[in-house]
Amino acid sequence: MARCLVTGAAGFVGSHLSEQLLAAGHEVVGVDAFIPYYPRALKERNLLHLRSTDHFVFHELDLRTADLAAVLAGVDTVFHLAAMAGLLKSWQQFDQYMTCNILATQRLLEATVAAGVKHYLHASTSSVYGRYATGNEESLRAPVSPYGITKLAAEQLCHAYGEKDGLRYTILRLYSVYGPRQRPDMGYNIFIRKLGGEVITIDGDGTDSRSNTYVLDCVEGSCWPPHSLK
Repeated sequence: MARCLVTGAAGFVGSHLSEQLLAAGHEVVGVDAFIPYYPRALKERNLLHLRSTDHFVFHELDLRTADLAAVLAGVDTVFHLAAMAGLLKSWQQFDQYMTCNILATQRLLEATVAAGVKHYLHASTSSVYGRYATGNEESLRAPVSPYGITKLAAEQLCHAYGEKDGLRYTILRLYSVYGPRQRPDMGYNIFIRKLGGEVITIDGDGTDSRSNTYVLDCVEGSCWPPHSLK
């Protein structure tokens, strides 16, 4: 059994990951700041099952300002999923993206090293590749949004702490993750909500497209399922 810290545990991916870790027999310490990117009530709903599960402890805290030593005590593995997501808002709220995605990551990495954590897993994004994200993890990183820039900077912080302190880390570049509890601003969620006949607004002239792949890129280490955590 490993003791795992999951940041962003009240979010879409974080809540699912926490459930899987618990199902595999691990202890989970979940943290979330409930930053109002979308309604808090949805995030609280994501936590309902987790809060009633043994071996799950939740802390509401902000990685940018909180003392992180207590939540990292005894932790074997950190899963850092907390971030400000989304491309469009990053153009209007750059300070928020900079502090949530860069400052919070730096503080968490510093505390992770101080706590002697065995492995740090960082959730990044395909947006670090920029306009065309169809290659493998060796493809050129050329983000074209403030969001992608801040997430690439967070990756570089992982590399820096790996070099400086010997931190064992893995970076996961997630693509278009979808499923139950997906963020309400995402395409699949919007379309499913409108299946009852509501008119769907299409922006642009219908010729836009985006690159997609089903590959989960992992760099600086290997990925493994939760049941094999060491």
